Amino acid sequence: MSLPKTIKMSVEGMTCASCVGRVEKALTAVPGVSDAAVNLASETAQMQFQAPADLVSITAALDAAGYPAVTSEVILNVESMTCASCVGRVERTLQAAPGVLEAKVNLATEAATVRYIEGAVLPADLARVATDLGYPAKVKTVEDVGKADRKAAEITQLGWLTLIAALLALPVFVVEMGSHVVPGMHALIDRTIGMQNSRLVQFVLTTAVLLGPGLRFYTKGFPLLFKGAPDMNSLVALGTSAAYGFSLVSTFAPGLLPAGTANVYYEAAAVIVVLILLGRFLEARAKGRTGEAIRKLVGLQPKVARVERGSDIIEVPIEDIVLGDVIHVRPGEKIAVDGEVMTGASYVDESMITGEPIPVEKTEGTAVVGATVNGTGALTFRATAVGADTMLAQIIQMVEQAQGAKLPIQGAVDKITAWFVPAVIAAAAVTVLAWFLFGPEPALSYALVAGVAVLIIACPCAMGLATPTSIMVGTGRAAEMGVLFRKGDALQMLQEARLVAVDKTGTLTAGRPELTDLVVSEGFEEAEVLRLVAAVEARSEHPIAEAILRAAKAQNVGIADITDFQSITGYGVQAMVDGRKVLVGADRLMLREGLSLEALGDNGDALGRKGRTPLYAAIDGRVAAVIGVADPIKPTTPAAISALHGLGLKVAMITGDNQGTADAIAADLGIDVVIAEVLPEGKVASLERLREGGKLAFVGDGINDAPALAAADVGVAIGTGTDVAIESADVVLMSGDLTGVVNAFDISGRTMRNIRQNLFWAFGYNTLLIPVAAGVLFPAFGVLLSPVLAAGAMAMSSVFVLTNALRLRWVTPALSDTKSTNEAPAATLSPALAE
Repeated sequence: MSLPKTIKMSVEGMTCASCVGRVEKALTAVPGVSDAAVNLASETAQMQFQAPADLVSITAALDAAGYPAVTSEVILNVESMTCASCVGRVERTLQAAPGVLEAKVNLATEAATVRYIEGAVLPADLARVATDLGYPAKVKTVEDVGKADRKAAEITQLGWLTLIAALLALPVFVVEMGSHVVPGMHALIDRTIGMQNSRLVQFVLTTAVLLGPGLRFYTKGFPLLFKGAPDMNSLVALGTSAAYGFSLVSTFAPGLLPAGTANVYYEAAAVIVVLILLGRFLEARAKGRTGEAIRKLVGLQPKVARVERGSDIIEVPIEDIVLGDVIHVRPGEKIAVDGEVMTGASYVDESMITGEPIPVEKTEGTAVVGATVNGTGALTFRATAVGADTMLAQIIQMVEQAQGAKLPIQGAVDKITAWFVPAVIAAAAVTVLAWFLFGPEPALSYALVAGVAVLIIACPCAMGLATPTSIMVGTGRAAEMGVLFRKGDALQMLQEARLVAVDKTGTLTAGRPELTDLVVSEGFEEAEVLRLVAAVEARSEHPIAEAILRAAKAQNVGIADITDFQSITGYGVQAMVDGRKVLVGADRLMLREGLSLEALGDNGDALGRKGRTPLYAAIDGRVAAVIGVADPIKPTTPAAISALHGLGLKVAMITGDNQGTADAIAADLGIDVVIAEVLPEGKVASLERLREGGKLAFVGDGINDAPALAAADVGVAIGTGTDVAIESADVVLMSGDLTGVVNAFDISGRTMRNIRQNLFWAFGYNTLLIPVAAGVLFPAFGVLLSPVLAAGAMAMSSVFVLTNALRLRWVTPALSDTKSTNEAPAATLSPALAE
């Protein structure tokens, strides 16, 4: 059985929450499709599928539902094809690429024409597929102008349609409404052109509005209504058609209506179309801004780079860079792709990736990231990641995945919108019937006005936009602040967490321990003990081993050869050095070996109380020394812990240090809960104990944190950690310290509040105004809502929701990366090491 594939595609025609429900229903009805999530704000659908489902059946289902997938066509120039078998290989490989619907390769023209689903794959990726196969390919032309250009074209078109409709509707509105509110105007019209001619002019102009700019509502709304799946367009089509149809009868066959009811409502039909088009125009402009963060990220990458080609340095397009290329960067230039510095030294501004404004020093052997800005030095680096493998591309992918996610809170919205439009139609029918049977004269006119108002005011656009727009803007702004939500639902889960569990090493601390103390037992010399211990630790990859080796190097201690090296996970290491058995590790290693700590145990406890990690060295079966190691607290950690407390969160520290050391660090930082002496495999069990108090987030960075990151309700990975840890996390922090955790909680809280505000407005708006439109205030106050006002209110509700979501673009970091002055006290070396 084949593994499920995940695909994301752009979908046209969605205008409200009901559309979202229908698209999801159409997708999940395709055998083999699962986990379909549709986003109204980004106009995309993301799903998993496996056989018998394929792209053809998925796109066919969308077409049948009336919401076609957006497809594009690209032409690739393909080199090195010499026969029909080459054509077949290229064609089959392109056809198998994600998102490709059709691929045709022509040997004579040496070109491949590929039709693909927009959002699922990029033209440059298709060219890379053929290149990787051994047939170098480049993009020749792209038929589609791209999503941003298409959105701009849509906004322009809506603007023109709105203007034309407004110019046509304005005379209708002035003539009809002016007759009611301007004294003498009714008589003036009657004396000049006559009332019947006035109605004929209104008929012509309104017909032009409905069949011109407003035609889109009918061509989409009525077919869906006849299929039994009405949407917002159906409501508009029904409401305006009712007003227009009644006006037609009043104009051309008034005798068919009861006496006194032959009124015209052309202005209602025309102005409703104008206002809803205006709402769509404003909505499209606002929706275009919700994806600004992604466009900014995409725009960070330079277009060309200076690359060595033989003995020359030439400018090449960035898509032509391959792994291993040597790239030259001049002062002030952007770094093209990820790589490793070969020559040169400079400071690089990585704020666009990490959110931290302080430039980072780059010298030989250090890594550079594509899209960052070089400082005043010149660099030469070798490309280590290109295309979709660069950090920027992965960040964009993470943000897009998070923006396409559906939060648990959206579930209730989906259930409501699934029956909302049919319920509105039913409510409008009941309204018309009630007014016709029980309303005052002219009952038919009142019934029409109230029924049309209910249909128009209840369009659920705001409901569908409430959650996805906030997610898009919130996660995009978070990415600019160096906080990447790999999973969108982490936005909501963070707000439900009451405790933050933090791994100590590399998270609270710098992750680069330093040797601070070496106290030896009677009969041993410090230099000899350091030489033997350093020899054993030279085979270890633990950060503490590096600290001991740095100290040995500083003391010019030679490193001896060893045999029988053994790493004892969670305890320490042992080996034979110059024929002597040497053990180095925690006190539990000595106890396991049956060795007495004697007086050194008190020294170790004293070191622990100072916040240093005590290690013990045993030589030939006797404890020879206690070693003090301190991993300095990151300067930003104290302020971050304080800020988390300010958010009402408790902080727990999980560490392998002994209890005394852990307690000392926790007391210094104000940490609430300490779990010490935890072996790597024990972190998950520790989280389970902590979870008894409610949901929790875990912050870590090492490879041994990956299980804990996956087990936590929300796993937060420090971006400077290992790829394994990052892949196991729900949230990735690019900043490398706890300030990112504070910012993640802050942006999460702001986004969830924004979503709740939007939902409150959307549901409150419909809950309050549908009864008003139906005429509930008429018996007491004589107030009946005009369909024109209903259309304006409906359009503005969507604009309000989008505008409210866009406020998240201006969120500032809750905690900046300025260094805290509350740093850990400087560690002191023993006299022998300090010399």
